[in-house]
Amino acid sequence: MNNLIRSLIYGLLTFLVIDLAAQENTVSAEKGDVRQIRLLAIGNSFSGNASKYLKDIVKDSGNCELVFAHASIGGCPMEKHWNLAQKYEANPDDPEGKPYTFNGKKASLKEILQGGKWQYVSIQQFSMFSYKIDTYRPYAKNLYDYIKKYAPDAEVIIHQTWAYRADDKQLFKDGFTSVKMYQQLTDAYTTIAKELGCRIIPVGAAFQLAYESPEWQFKHDDSFDYKNAKPPELPKEVHSLNAGYSWKDKKLNFDSHHANSAGEYLGGCVWFEFFFKEDVRKIKFKPQKMSDEDATFLRDIAHRVVTDNTRPGCVSKASE
Repeated sequence: MNNLIRSLIYGLLTFLVIDLAAQENTVSAEKGDVRQIRLLAIGNSFSGNASKYLKDIVKDSGNCELVFAHASIGGCPMEKHWNLAQKYEANPDDPEGKPYTFNGKKASLKEILQGGKWQYVSIQQFSMFSYKIDTYRPYAKNLYDYIKKYAPDAEVIIHQTWAYRADDKQLFKDGFTSVKMYQQLTDAYTTIAKELGCRIIPVGAAFQLAYESPEWQFKHDDSFDYKNAKPPELPKEVHSLNAGYSWKDKKLNFDSHHANSAGEYLGGCVWFEFFFKEDVRKIKFKPQKMSDEDATFLRDIAHRVVTDNTRPGCVSKASE
């Protein structure tokens, strides 16, 4: 009798285990395998540009999830991020040491690093300094060590920013061009990445590849009267990845630096395929007012740069 009861109990338990496993497999099949990435970006408006549509792209994938935080200060170079971190270390009560916002509160870089189980932490240089290798040292290494101290399990990634639009009037003079800016910033990012043993998010390469592609040729609108224009008149800026012209306080402003929605979308597509290793060409999400043709082109550029390792024709020796 005891043997019979034991056999019945064993059989029942076995059935329950198999049934639970079957239920779990059914749930897994229904929901699919969701891949979560926990990412902290340390940067400025350029990391803000590149990550603006990232959550929308991730959501559209259907099987990916993003936990994202942004330690951002406008126009902030690596040196300033480092100096502010040291202010907090010297005096945690100094409000200058808490310049970021995290979980709705002012926070230091240390607090953000310790506030999440980050898989990846990205760093980048201020775009105006990006092509000057000396501005990275020793601050890139200092930030790398600081990150590894307070988030030891995180991989430090370098976000390669982009060259300004070719018609920039502030920086491009005396023979210095958008192409030369790209070549020099690529040299700088590549050199620092090798020194630190870090991988690079190739957003700058994606911008440059688009700049050079016949399908995305930007041409300055020579027919527009820039001096005598009145609101809301604007020049044609077809296939621009940069903000370009806009009106503010009845003044025609020009921004050749920051990304517009197309540039933000391209940056987000690069980040998505880089971190999730999913083919971004399958994504259907696109910004409002962007044509299907343009969205397809930009997703293809991102895929070529990340997965196919395609680089622009003007690529510099250090990045070959």
